[in-house]
Amino acid sequence: MTGLRSASTGLRALRPAAFGADPGGERLARIRRSPHFENGVFRNPGGPARTRPSGSTMDLAKVFLDKETRPLRAPQGTVPVHPTTFADLAKPPATGLRLTWMGHSSVLAEIDGHRVLFDPVWGERCSPFPFAGPKRLHPAPLPLAALGPVDVVVISHDHYDHLDLPTVKALAGTDTLFAVPLGVGAHLEHWGVSPDRLRELDWHESTRIGGLTLTATPARHFCGRGLRNTQHTLWASWTVAGDEHRIYHSGDTGYFDGFTDIGAAHGPFDATMIQIGAYSEFWPDIHMTPEEGLRAHLDLQGGAPHGVLLPIHWGTFNLAPHPWAEPGEWTKEVAEEAGQAVALPRPGEPFEPAGKLPAEAWWRGVSGEVRRTWRSVGAFVAEPPARGTGGHAH
Repeated sequence: MTGLRSASTGLRALRPAAFGADPGGERLARIRRSPHFENGVFRNPGGPARTRPSGSTMDLAKVFLDKETRPLRAPQGTVPVHPTTFADLAKPPATGLRLTWMGHSSVLAEIDGHRVLFDPVWGERCSPFPFAGPKRLHPAPLPLAALGPVDVVVISHDHYDHLDLPTVKALAGTDTLFAVPLGVGAHLEHWGVSPDRLRELDWHESTRIGGLTLTATPARHFCGRGLRNTQHTLWASWTVAGDEHRIYHSGDTGYFDGFTDIGAAHGPFDATMIQIGAYSEFWPDIHMTPEEGLRAHLDLQGGAPHGVLLPIHWGTFNLAPHPWAEPGEWTKEVAEEAGQAVALPRPGEPFEPAGKLPAEAWWRGVSGEVRRTWRSVGAFVAEPPARGTGGHAH
């Protein structure tokens, strides 16, 4: 028995730090008391969601390795990152609300005198290893230290493209607070964040930080960082309400009917940050297409265009078979058709939802034209770019 314990201890010692830590003690007891935890796992709203790719492994491999479409999954030139500086962000927003998309799902929200940083990922790869895994397609717009003080860091879930070890370790040396879903605090404590700086919430629970109320709201996704996905940490979307403004960050989620309830309870929102990238017909339950993302935004706003939609979870990492530029192009198209205001900033470009919105299709300069048809929400067929139009020919 002693030998088995020694072997187990040795295996834990070999475990990469980026795997984080499993919840234990009172944290695990609290997880087990959650109404959303059943038979040893967290449950999704709307019933079970497929967290593994549907179809055969061979079919998925064929799509990812296809010689014609594979080059389309990365920009064909240098992504135009906006040269934001510390001085730019030091000026308070004139309207009280300013958003700066840093790429993927990372957004700095300056709201009613407070600064909230969502899903910050400054690492080079979203992977437990520095030598493998999806690599950044553009640099971080500015160094993490150049952001200035942050009141609270909000984490949506523990996947590598949302919870980044190098970034958390850098932030652990500051006095910022962390708002995270149930169980995720185990990772942060393992990486040096003190427990008194953690606000760990179940769905529908809120915490007050300064003049802001942050609420963890449901999402349709899953969790896991190690070799075994135990479903012992929760995933969430988030609402943030200040004295004058309200914003929403979707995290990662499939489309479900809960957006209407979230909007009724916490909206309407001045701005929503909605996942519209890394979708595929192989995993339709856990990521939204741009068309579904628009529908989610409208649900959150009571069914009609309102506020500003900021598309996130695209452009920075190659995580799905769709063309790199397709999420931006598709979102722009469906938002215009619906009469919904959409912000399309370059990475690092600050904007105020109540001011002039960045609207240029900047991705067209570093990709071919994306022409695509789709049969219905969640189903799409990507077509290769037309030669000689919209940028580089492929």
